[in-house]
Amino acid sequence: MLILGLDPGLGTTGWGLIAADGNRLSHIANGQIKTDAKDALAARLLALDAALTDLIVAHKPDGAAVEEVFVNANPQSTLKLGQARGVVLLNAARAGIEVGEYAARLVKKSVVGVGNASKDQVHAMIARLLPGASISGADAADALAVAITHAHHMASARRLTF
Repeated sequence: MLILGLDPGLGTTGWGLIAADGNRLSHIANGQIKTDAKDALAARLLALDAALTDLIVAHKPDGAAVEEVFVNANPQSTLKLGQARGVVLLNAARAGIEVGEYAARLVKKSVVGVGNASKDQVHAMIARLLPGASISGADAADALAVAITHAHHMASARRLTF
Protein backbone atom coordinates (compact mmCIF):
# COMPACT_ATOMS: atom_id res chain seq x y z
CA MET A 1 0.00 0.00 0.00
CA LEU A 2 1.33 3.44 -0.93
CA ILE A 3 0.72 6.14 1.66
CA LEU A 4 1.14 9.85 0.96
CA GLY A 5 1.94 11.91 4.05
CA LEU A 6 1.33 15.65 3.87
CA ASP A 7 2.48 18.47 6.14
CA PRO A 8 0.38 21.41 4.89
CA GLY A 9 1.62 24.95 4.73
CA LEU A 10 0.90 27.90 2.46
CA GLY A 11 4.57 28.70 1.88
CA THR A 12 5.82 25.11 1.95
CA THR A 13 3.85 21.88 1.98
CA GLY A 14 5.98 18.86 2.74
CA TRP A 15 5.11 15.51 1.20
CA GLY A 16 6.41 12.00 1.68
CA LEU A 17 5.46 8.74 0.03
CA ILE A 18 6.07 5.37 1.68
CA ALA A 19 5.14 1.79 0.86
CA ALA A 20 3.65 -0.22 3.72
CA ASP A 21 3.65 -4.00 3.54
CA GLY A 22 2.38 -5.15 6.92
CA ASN A 23 4.85 -3.74 9.45
CA ARG A 24 7.51 -3.23 6.79
CA LEU A 25 7.89 0.35 5.57
CA SER A 26 9.99 1.64 2.71
CA HIS A 27 10.70 5.10 1.35
CA ILE A 28 9.44 5.88 -2.16
CA ALA A 29 9.86 9.66 -2.51
CA ASN A 30 9.57 12.97 -0.69
CA GLY A 31 9.75 16.67 -1.36
CA GLN A 32 8.35 20.10 -0.83
CA ILE A 33 5.77 22.14 -2.70
CA LYS A 34 6.59 25.83 -2.43
CA THR A 35 4.36 28.73 -3.36
CA ASP A 36 5.53 32.24 -4.20
CA ALA A 37 4.89 34.65 -1.32
CA LYS A 38 4.58 37.51 -3.83
CA ASP A 39 1.49 35.91 -5.42
CA ALA A 40 -2.06 36.56 -4.27
CA LEU A 41 -3.52 34.07 -1.80
CA ALA A 42 -5.88 32.55 -4.38
CA ALA A 43 -3.03 32.04 -6.84
CA ARG A 44 -0.91 30.36 -4.16
CA LEU A 45 -3.75 28.00 -3.22
CA LEU A 46 -4.29 27.20 -6.90
CA ALA A 47 -0.57 26.47 -7.34
CA LEU A 48 -0.65 24.14 -4.32
CA ASP A 49 -3.69 22.35 -5.72
CA ALA A 50 -2.07 21.90 -9.14
CA ALA A 51 1.17 20.56 -7.66
CA LEU A 52 -0.72 18.11 -5.42
CA THR A 53 -2.78 16.92 -8.38
CA ASP A 54 0.41 16.25 -10.35
CA LEU A 55 1.90 14.41 -7.37
CA ILE A 56 -1.16 12.19 -6.90
CA VAL A 57 -1.45 11.44 -10.63
CA ALA A 58 2.25 10.52 -10.81
CA HIS A 59 2.34 8.25 -7.75
CA LYS A 60 -1.27 7.01 -7.37
CA PRO A 61 -1.23 6.59 -3.56
CA ASP A 62 -3.73 4.24 -1.93
CA GLY A 63 -4.14 6.41 1.14
CA ALA A 64 -3.09 9.75 2.55
CA ALA A 65 -2.44 11.28 5.94
CA VAL A 66 -2.42 14.93 6.95
CA GLU A 67 -1.21 16.70 10.04
CA GLU A 68 -3.98 18.53 11.88
CA VAL A 69 -3.89 22.30 12.32
CA PHE A 70 -2.37 23.66 15.48
CA VAL A 71 -3.10 27.20 16.65
CA ASN A 72 -0.27 29.69 16.19
CA ALA A 73 0.18 32.85 18.21
CA ASN A 74 -0.58 34.75 14.99
CA PRO A 75 -4.22 34.25 13.90
CA GLN A 76 -3.36 35.21 10.29
CA SER A 77 -0.79 32.40 10.12
CA THR A 78 -3.30 29.92 11.52
CA LEU A 79 -5.89 30.98 8.97
CA LYS A 80 -3.46 30.60 6.05
CA LEU A 81 -2.38 27.20 7.35
CA GLY A 82 -6.04 26.17 7.56
CA GLN A 83 -6.64 27.28 3.99
CA ALA A 84 -3.65 25.29 2.73
CA ARG A 85 -4.84 22.29 4.73
CA GLY A 86 -8.27 22.64 3.13
CA VAL A 87 -6.69 22.48 -0.34
CA VAL A 88 -4.75 19.36 0.68
CA LEU A 89 -7.88 17.62 2.00
CA LEU A 90 -9.95 18.64 -1.02
CA ASN A 91 -7.31 17.46 -3.45
CA ALA A 92 -7.06 14.01 -1.84
CA ALA A 93 -10.85 13.68 -1.63
CA ARG A 94 -11.21 14.69 -5.29
CA ALA A 95 -8.80 11.86 -6.18
CA GLY A 96 -10.90 9.39 -4.15
CA ILE A 97 -8.19 8.91 -1.53
CA GLU A 98 -9.19 8.29 2.07
CA VAL A 99 -7.35 10.64 4.43
CA GLY A 100 -6.22 10.02 7.99
CA GLU A 101 -5.74 13.10 10.17
CA TYR A 102 -3.28 13.17 13.07
CA ALA A 103 -2.34 15.72 15.70
CA ALA A 104 1.29 16.84 15.65
CA ARG A 105 1.85 15.48 19.18
CA LEU A 106 0.56 12.05 18.15
CA VAL A 107 2.83 12.01 15.09
CA LYS A 108 5.86 12.89 17.21
CA LYS A 109 4.96 10.28 19.80
CA SER A 110 4.45 7.62 17.11
CA VAL A 111 7.80 8.29 15.47
CA VAL A 112 10.07 9.51 18.28
CA GLY A 113 8.31 8.18 21.37
CA VAL A 114 7.51 11.55 22.96
CA GLY A 115 4.88 14.09 21.96
CA ASN A 116 7.12 17.12 22.48
CA ALA A 117 9.97 15.98 20.21
CA SER A 118 11.85 18.64 18.26
CA LYS A 119 11.93 18.83 14.45
CA ASP A 120 15.55 17.63 14.59
CA GLN A 121 14.54 14.55 16.59
CA VAL A 122 11.74 13.76 14.11
CA HIS A 123 14.15 14.16 11.19
CA ALA A 124 16.72 11.88 12.87
CA MET A 125 14.14 9.16 13.55
CA ILE A 126 12.82 9.30 9.98
CA ALA A 127 16.38 8.76 8.75
CA ARG A 128 16.64 5.68 11.02
CA LEU A 129 13.20 4.30 10.13
CA LEU A 130 13.70 4.79 6.39
CA PRO A 131 17.41 4.05 5.88
CA GLY A 132 18.94 5.40 2.71
CA ALA A 133 16.19 7.98 2.17
CA SER A 134 17.43 11.39 1.10
CA ILE A 135 15.04 13.73 2.92
CA SER A 136 14.25 17.11 1.33
CA GLY A 137 14.09 19.22 4.50
CA ALA A 138 12.11 19.40 7.73
CA ASP A 139 8.70 19.71 6.04
CA ALA A 140 9.31 16.53 4.01
CA ALA A 141 10.52 14.75 7.17
CA ASP A 142 7.32 15.81 8.95
CA ALA A 143 5.26 14.52 6.02
CA LEU A 144 7.08 11.16 6.12
CA ALA A 145 6.40 11.04 9.88
CA VAL A 146 2.68 11.56 9.22
CA ALA A 147 2.72 8.77 6.62
CA ILE A 148 4.49 6.42 9.06
CA THR A 149 1.96 7.28 11.79
CA HIS A 150 -0.86 6.43 9.39
CA ALA A 151 0.79 3.13 8.45
CA HIS A 152 1.15 2.21 12.13
CA HIS A 153 -2.47 3.09 12.89
CA MET A 154 -3.71 1.12 9.90
CA ALA A 155 -1.63 -1.91 10.96
CA SER A 156 -3.07 -1.65 14.50
CA ALA A 157 -6.60 -1.46 13.13
CA ARG A 158 -6.03 -4.57 11.00
CA ARG A 159 -4.76 -6.49 14.04
CA LEU A 160 -7.89 -5.51 15.97
CA THR A 161 -10.18 -6.94 13.29
CA PHE A 162 -8.73 -10.44 13.50
